[in-house]
Amino acid sequence: MTKIRIGDQVIINAGKDRGNTGTVLKLDLKRNRVQVEGINMKTRHIKGREGQPGDKIEFASMLHLSNVSLIDPKSGKATRVGYETKDGVKTRVARKSGQAIVKSVAKKAAKPAKKATKKDPKVIEA
Repeated sequence: MTKIRIGDQVIINAGKDRGNTGTVLKLDLKRNRVQVEGINMKTRHIKGREGQPGDKIEFASMLHLSNVSLIDPKSGKATRVGYETKDGVKTRVARKSGQAIVKSVAKKAAKPAKKATKKDPKVIEA
């Protein structure tokens, strides 16, 4: 488990984009990698086909988790993340300011409607 989640605002600690900030788009916990919007941009060249010209596509490549830090909501600087439990609710807290980190709202893909089966004859519409 990681302390950084999709939708969080992060700052880059190392590499060519050091000091830049962005929003987390993807997490790969098996490889400890994160994709940040507008950071670590790469270019892919696509060869032209019959009737279609070639093209260049820019995309954000993955970074290692150790190269990003969460942004403190109070000061706007890099901070480590801790946890506090109040009234049975566990929340993320910025270590520098002690301020709670608001749960980010990530865009989730809508689930497709379920089809009726022999075990479950009900059809659920989305």
